[in-house]
Amino acid sequence: MKRRQFLDTMLAAPLWCSMLTSAWSAQVPGGREKRLVVVLLRGAVDGLNVLVPYTDGHYYDYRPGIAIREGRSDDRARDLDGRFALHPALAAIMPLWRDRSLAFVQCCGSPDNTRSHFEAQAYMESGTPGVRTTADGWMNRLLSVLPGEKDAPRAVSFGPVLPRIIKGKAPATNVAVGKAATHAMPLDRPVVSAAFDRLYRGDDALARAYREGQKGRRTVMAELAADMEGSSMGAPGIRSFDNTARRVARLIARDGGTQLAVVELGGWDTHVNQGSGAGQLANRLKPLGDGLMALIRALGHTYKETVIVVMSEFGRTVRENGNGGTDHGHGNAMWVMGGSVRGGKVYGDCPGLAEDQLFEGRDLPVTTDFRDVCAAVLRAHIGLSTTQLAHVFPAYRPAFTHTAGLLTPW
Repeated sequence: MKRRQFLDTMLAAPLWCSMLTSAWSAQVPGGREKRLVVVLLRGAVDGLNVLVPYTDGHYYDYRPGIAIREGRSDDRARDLDGRFALHPALAAIMPLWRDRSLAFVQCCGSPDNTRSHFEAQAYMESGTPGVRTTADGWMNRLLSVLPGEKDAPRAVSFGPVLPRIIKGKAPATNVAVGKAATHAMPLDRPVVSAAFDRLYRGDDALARAYREGQKGRRTVMAELAADMEGSSMGAPGIRSFDNTARRVARLIARDGGTQLAVVELGGWDTHVNQGSGAGQLANRLKPLGDGLMALIRALGHTYKETVIVVMSEFGRTVRENGNGGTDHGHGNAMWVMGGSVRGGKVYGDCPGLAEDQLFEGRDLPVTTDFRDVCAAVLRAHIGLSTTQLAHVFPAYRPAFTHTAGLLTPW
């Protein structure tokens, strides 16, 4: 078999190894390493029913079938600040709000007005809205500006393939979810591995990336295997976000050095039968909330050094459609939680839901660029300089107008 054919065959195999394995180590004085976890909700979650503007009468006019009333019963939204209430399926995360380690930024998102999932996700992951030619992701550029060992598995994504947000020149490791998480892949076979070792024994960039990738994968998989030993009857147990979240936390909390993690969760495109306090959206939000709490509990004391960001490519229409669902919108809610978060507050400029206040007469506007939220996290939590932020988000200067005070600087 020719070299090119061999490579094509291996690259076509599921979750080939994500050869690009990462390395970064952001440290604060005293050696306390900072962690960042990004949860991508693919499909555009309805932020208007996550963060319910229950004091705005327009909300109920626009959504006669899917609006959620504020109250104390199980199907009613939990009041947050006298203006917004939290979807009842997310009751599990209310303790984070009360202890002020959870905040929301409403009317947040990409300034590009595309309603295409593919484009919007690409822009949010590249960090360059409207620019289709950006090849790498903003979290990969983050890796490149941070110090630390360059051959350690510092960054991991959990999902079907390495997501765009973490792709680029700096290597990163991907781990499958579900039973495939610890299944052997073609590259794990000794004969195949030996062939690749011979193929990439040189000192060029690709050869070094291969060796770093192999080392990173072996470390991560060893930690996952060790984790499974304590699971019920040794089963992988990664069928739900709850189990995936526990594994993410254990990788981060151990001495292995994983400091950057990305988790992808699909199924948020609720065009039909979305439901209100119960139903399709609620059935997705509950395991999300439970999983986030599982992640935080498993992090233990490491939660103090961690920030978790939950983001989705865009919001959904203010009006429900004829199928009891919502269509592709614009502004949305971003979630930020962690030890350095100044929570118990909804950040952002949300003008209201009168038709003349909506984007194109149908959506929440974007009054806070998602890069402002991410940059606030990177500046205050990770400690990036202005120059480093400019590398992570090129051709963009964060305003921080609506994110001032979101995090306590270290």
